[in-house]
Amino acid sequence: MRHSASKVIIIPLLITFFIVSALTPVVQAKVIDTQTLMATQSNSPKAQLQGFLSREDVREKLIELGVNPVDAGNRIAALTDQEINQLQLNINDLPAGSSALAVVGAVFLVLLVLELVGVTNVFNNL
Repeated sequence: MRHSASKVIIIPLLITFFIVSALTPVVQAKVIDTQTLMATQSNSPKAQLQGFLSREDVREKLIELGVNPVDAGNRIAALTDQEINQLQLNINDLPAGSSALAVVGAVFLVLLVLELVGVTNVFNNL
């Protein structure tokens, strides 16, 4: 009696084990180059700035201020790494939260850096 009870428990467990182990994907590790790593990192400063622009409240405020969000995204994409790092340092000093003033300040900083570099002529039109 005891022998048949163990078969009833062990055989379904073995079948389940083999099914689960057959369906589990195999993990393979390999060396990747720096460019691939940099392309996959979404935590870069440029990606964070693009993330600011993808927020609906920021897009609404840009439109309210007369700035096309697509143009602002293109301007951020055109910034060099040094300009992005400088801008990132200033953004980290701003207070946290969903303050519209902080968002407007960040957009102003982007436009100011672009103006100083000579990419745009935003402030000459005012």
